[in-house]
Amino acid sequence: MPLPKAELHLHIEGTLEPELAFELAERNGVRLPYADTEALRGAYRFDDLRSFLDLYYGLMAVLRTERDFEDLANAYLARAAAQGVRHAEIFFDPQAHLSRGVAMGTVVEGLWRALERSEAVHGVSTQLILCFLRDESAASALETLDAAKPYLHRITGVGLDSAEVGHPPVKFREVYEAAAALGLRRVAHAGEEGPPEYITEALDVLGAERIDHGLRCMEDPALVARLVRDRVPLTLCPLSNVRLRAVDALAEHPLPAMLDAGLLCTVNSDDPAYFGGYAGDNFDAVRTALGLDEDRLRELARNSFTASYLEHDEERRARYLAEVEAYEFG
Repeated sequence: MPLPKAELHLHIEGTLEPELAFELAERNGVRLPYADTEALRGAYRFDDLRSFLDLYYGLMAVLRTERDFEDLANAYLARAAAQGVRHAEIFFDPQAHLSRGVAMGTVVEGLWRALERSEAVHGVSTQLILCFLRDESAASALETLDAAKPYLHRITGVGLDSAEVGHPPVKFREVYEAAAALGLRRVAHAGEEGPPEYITEALDVLGAERIDHGLRCMEDPALVARLVRDRVPLTLCPLSNVRLRAVDALAEHPLPAMLDAGLLCTVNSDDPAYFGGYAGDNFDAVRTALGLDEDRLRELARNSFTASYLEHDEERRARYLAEVEAYEFG
């Protein structure tokens, strides 16, 4: 049995494995520009964030119906559960679907068909976080939030993802203020490609309660001190960082130094179908490459539940934390 953990940085569209992509393509009459699943898997060996995003958005063409989104979420939840995930806060990118003529309701209700049964079927509690694409306009983000209003009973929070450089958090001030007024939690990608200033801006301008990635905070000691003081969680994605060249090699990842500094770090998978591993794979990889001992791994698991949005169910959070403390490493 793997170490119990929460996954807080997971793009559901990034869990689309080649086999499911071909299955959905056949179902929906979509022709993929790859001969077979192995050829597609080979295409997953990209060079940088831009080449990854081009493939990522291109493959979304196979996602058309509620059933497609349900199948996508069910496949992720089964894999996550097998790797010890007990709670998942799942990102989705509605603009990438709305632009293809797929309605907000198709996406949300399709995902929800899997999520509402997740605890019974997979033993995983779930929440849904709507992400805005930062390389789209601020007006488009506002339109997206408006389109989501009939479905807010399904949505816990909002996030900000996609290409970071050149798209500072301040661009999305208005939509984050609107989300806060609707009672939504707020997270944001910052400090992966972008500078430490983007992290500060996400906190001060967007009111972000959790920073996705946040690697580059280590370049700013005053920012590190603030993050430690305010217990702002960072949702790190080690295998993703290597594949997208944010770090050259996993052995050089700053995770140990970040933990030593007192930062509330968590380990997540980001886009696991593309980056070579799900949540448990990321834990195994950092354990091996960075020499993390059992106390450190337990700390990371504990942090994941502490940083989760389970304020509505503190009994559940306490139960998950107790599972972490009782876990016996093999």
